[in-house]
Amino acid sequence: MTRREQNQSVNDRWQASPRSPDGARRPPGPRLGRFRLTPTRVTLALALFGSTAFLLYAITVRDPSQIPLLSSGAAVLGLVFAALGVAGAIATFRAAREGRSGRALAFAVLGGMAALVAFGCFSWAVILALVWKV
Repeated sequence: MTRREQNQSVNDRWQASPRSPDGARRPPGPRLGRFRLTPTRVTLALALFGSTAFLLYAITVRDPSQIPLLSSGAAVLGLVFAALGVAGAIATFRAAREGRSGRALAFAVLGGMAALVAFGCFSWAVILALVWKV
C-alpha cells in the first residue's frame, strides 16, 4: 500500500462528519426534522408529556385522593420545567460563547419562561398540599 493510499484511508475514517452517498456532508446523530435527538431532549420531552398526562388524569379523578394527586403532579411538572430552565441557561451560555447573540437571547427568554412556569407549579403544589392538610 502506497503512502497516498494510507493517507486516504486515514482521511476516510477520521472525517469531521460523515458523507452521504451523494458526497455531501450530513450532520452526525439521529434527527427529527431539523432537531438533533439527544438523550437530554428525549428525556425532558418524555417527562413533560408524562407529567402533563398525569396532571390531566388527576384533574378527572373525583375522590379524596384528588388533591394529593394534583399536588404531586404539579411538583413533578415543576421539576421538569426547572430542568428545562437549566437546559435553557446552558444553551444560552453555549450560544453566546459561539457568538450567536440572537440565538442566545431566544434561549435566555425561553429558559426564563420555563423557570417562571416551574416556580408557578411549585407554588401550586405547596398551596394544594396546605389545603389538603386542613
